[in-house]
Amino acid sequence: MKSVKRYDFSRRPPRASKFWMWIARNFAIKPRLKGRKLTVRRHNMDGIKPPYLLLATHASMMDFPVMYTAVHPYNANNVVAIDAIRDVGDWLMRRLGCIAKRKFIKDYYLIRNMKYAADNYGDIVCVYPEARYSLDGCESFLPDSLGKMCRLMKVPVVVLRMYGNFVMSPQWNKDEQYLPLECDLELIATAEEAQTLPVEELNARIRKAFERDDYAYQKERGIVNANPKRANGLHNILYQCPHCGKEFKMYSEGTRLWCAACGKGWQMTELGELEAETGETEFSHIPDWFKWERANVRKEVREGTYRFEDEVTVHTLPNAKRFYDQGKGRFVQTCEGTYLECNAYGEPVTLEWAGTELESIHVEYDYPYRKDKYKKNIFGDCLDISTHDDSYWLHPVTKRDQLTKISFATEEIYALAQEKVKEERAAKAAKKKD
Repeated sequence: MKSVKRYDFSRRPPRASKFWMWIARNFAIKPRLKGRKLTVRRHNMDGIKPPYLLLATHASMMDFPVMYTAVHPYNANNVVAIDAIRDVGDWLMRRLGCIAKRKFIKDYYLIRNMKYAADNYGDIVCVYPEARYSLDGCESFLPDSLGKMCRLMKVPVVVLRMYGNFVMSPQWNKDEQYLPLECDLELIATAEEAQTLPVEELNARIRKAFERDDYAYQKERGIVNANPKRANGLHNILYQCPHCGKEFKMYSEGTRLWCAACGKGWQMTELGELEAETGETEFSHIPDWFKWERANVRKEVREGTYRFEDEVTVHTLPNAKRFYDQGKGRFVQTCEGTYLECNAYGEPVTLEWAGTELESIHVEYDYPYRKDKYKKNIFGDCLDISTHDDSYWLHPVTKRDQLTKISFATEEIYALAQEKVKEERAAKAAKKKD
């Protein structure tokens, strides 16, 4: 196979075109919000105008219409993953001011282009730092590099915290419901504070501002989700039975979730809670079940017993034009790191990520949802792991419902590896003192 053209991330982003943004607002953004009540609240935003850095929570495709509505009448240079650029088209996305990136990699060009947009256009630069949609309606992994990014940008830092976007269309069930939406636009650091506060303080403010729970929001507001298929796909994130402890034996359909190993079942109510059909309701709150699973994976990682291995189908996305089918490969993840062996563009490829190198991983359930957009590239449940010049989309062949656990494990492996690095540095420093 002849060499493919890679996406050029070094290109300077253009300013968002007023004409194309007018088209987008009137023919894409407003129609998406039609029939949905959106409440926008602003906190400490008096006198705050672009340029500023906007850090937005991430829950569904509805995030983008909500974001553009919240910052109206201003436009934004929106940081967008390369697969989303591929969905809409690079030509149009650039005219909307978008800045392309790959998920969960350190990217010099991204920071340079963000700063260029803020300094030269005086517009909002919007980032979704969780880098993937929330899986349980709560905050996801946030990298420690965010504080440093705020320092480099030298502009006010604003957080857009959105509610309802997840409840109306969770990633494991993408059938959109017409439910009310809310968001808070909040200044968390002035330009001066962004340059003078310790990085740790900036990170603490960001993490605090990102705290949310869409299921708690739904219950507090009394928002009824009457979708008769509202539990479809729930087993993707609730993959371990709290009654018998078995993994990957969970199933869901309609309003019901059940374990095929022990037979216990739960009903998902119209307020997003779970009720056991018989006996004890171990977790009525979905995020609590989710956190219990993570704690179990953390224990496996720290005890050294965690391991995943399976054959995977491999598609690559070197540019924003199309996916390339690379056949089959083997994906392995242990407590030490993550490994992929496959063929790519006619050549054998071996990729390794140590525990300190892979902060998190992007997963997609039933991807793509819009099958008509992808034609030959139908992946199903898959994970996306990137290098600087390519993205590998992997679909486990023989093992079902593994994605959420792989996601947990990646973050727990990274956390443990970072702890070991800090301990080694502290030991060396103590040795020097002696």
